[in-house]
Amino acid sequence: MKALLLKELKLAMHPTTYLFMAIGSMLMIPSYPYYVAFVYTCLGIFFIFLSARENKDIFFTASLPVRKSDVVKSRVVTVAIIELLQLAIGIPFAIIGIRINPNAAGNLAGIEANMAFFGLVLIMYGLFNAIYLPLFYKTAVKVGIPLIFASIAVTIYVVAVELAVQMIPVLKTHLDTTDPAMAIYQFPILIAGLLTFALALWLTYRKSAANFEKVDL
Repeated sequence: MKALLLKELKLAMHPTTYLFMAIGSMLMIPSYPYYVAFVYTCLGIFFIFLSARENKDIFFTASLPVRKSDVVKSRVVTVAIIELLQLAIGIPFAIIGIRINPNAAGNLAGIEANMAFFGLVLIMYGLFNAIYLPLFYKTAVKVGIPLIFASIAVTIYVVAVELAVQMIPVLKTHLDTTDPAMAIYQFPILIAGLLTFALALWLTYRKSAANFEKVDL
């Protein structure tokens, strides 16, 4: 498993993955739809699967004396590392943005980059993974159709969350703000996001591994 994970990190990573991580700096832009910075991560993950398919990576890896479930696990863990690293990179920029442009009144273009926001992003990642990866491992070839379904789900989720935060007064005042006094209400959202992400990742792995076992390579 360790060797497979190292293979993923050293050989399967697409160059755009590193480029998109720098987009975390967009969290310094005042009054900006910050979800955009993290949607690019999903696109970077798609490029990893696309590149792996074109390079016959999955067929080569599956031909090694390893379990098919471990092949899936190494890719799922790689995806999780990318997503969590993107969040870790984004946090300092969010803090800098708050210091440069404190906006306790809220973000007119979407939710502020606070603890609640990062929790909601984790849920978004969990949703993307739960749709994209199992659909891909149904065939281990098709990368476009899973992206379409995952993108639709993520778009609906982001729009629904943003509308709720902007239109429901209590959510607007408690979540769409950088006021330190509201952190007590935002922290539970972050914890809920972490738990949801972890559970979704485990279920994603189980379903993806089950699907891949049925694929005749």
